Amino acid sequence: MKNSTFFKIYLAFSALYLIFLFLGYESLDCYLKPVLIPLLSLGVYFNKKFATRKLLLTALLFAWIGDVILIFSDIAEIYFILGLVSFLISHIIYCILFNRQIKEKIKQKLSFLIIGSILIACYLIAMLSVLLPVLGDLRIPVMVYACVISVMLLFAYNGLLIWSKPANQLVFFGALVFVISDSILAVNKFYSPIAKSSFFIMLTYLVAQYLIVSGIVKLNLKKE
Repeated sequence: MKNSTFFKIYLAFSALYLIFLFLGYESLDCYLKPVLIPLLSLGVYFNKKFATRKLLLTALLFAWIGDVILIFSDIAEIYFILGLVSFLISHIIYCILFNRQIKEKIKQKLSFLIIGSILIACYLIAMLSVLLPVLGDLRIPVMVYACVISVMLLFAYNGLLIWSKPANQLVFFGALVFVISDSILAVNKFYSPIAKSSFFIMLTYLVAQYLIVSGIVKLNLKKE
């Protein structure tokens, strides 16, 4: 199947890209990074059609735009802000996407949802308490972004409780790793430099996108 071929190529290119990053060849960013998300998108495009496929492709499109813009973030702060906005849009679309998935007839345990919501709220409060004193003019944009990714994670967690396995697990852990990736980026940029930060940011980011896409595709193929 064409879609599985593109997913395999994505994984191979991601591994190659991550090796270069780990070895310190960050100058290759502009050549390899823009290729990765389009490969994942082609895997989705050549899959069987499903109701929310356009939403998934749109989320990936804005993520790709963010990837490309952030390549130039060292040149001027405006590129970081534009990249942030692009990823913000991508996360909002993921929220909509997760909310529109067909729910299984599973009795949801309200206690689990409440506990998960409290844990996510604790993460948000902890992250903002660390970052807010050092954000300066970016305080409001970063606050908005942190709130949106937390909501995205909450929607994924809700899906973990009401979607079928293993798709629900793939999407949830993809969203969780996405939050970890963004957290590493934020801490490295605003709070304290992290060794091999580019490698760890992209490792978690590429894994996150793959897990989310694989989960959504599996979830919808079950409905065929």
